[in-house]
Amino acid sequence: MVNWRAVLIGFGIELVLGIVGFAVPILGHLTAAIVGGFAAGYIARGGVGNGAWHGLLAGAFGGLVIALVVGIGGSALLAVFGGPGGLLGGLGITAVAVVLWFVLSIPSAVGGALGAALA
Repeated sequence: MVNWRAVLIGFGIELVLGIVGFAVPILGHLTAAIVGGFAAGYIARGGVGNGAWHGLLAGAFGGLVIALVVGIGGSALLAVFGGPGGLLGGLGITAVAVVLWFVLSIPSAVGGALGAALA
């Protein structure tokens, strides 16, 4: 059974650290994913597999929110200022944001497994 409290806390941590992570692009998002997943796994407990699952869920939600904000916001800005060609560029930004979504989920699962192992 999913401990949604643990997932939401991990998601919140990843969201806040992910926003701050834009200042340090790669390392900031990686740190946000690991710390948020660690928190979700630590709160969920129940073994390494359970912690990894909760960390993965927290990372998936956090990555989805960041991907939607970056993708929709970037597409809208490029469409307004770049015309029809800008919309295609916005779709490219959305594709990159979706890749970021998947990338954030994997380290979150690892962080969740570590958090559950230390709980």
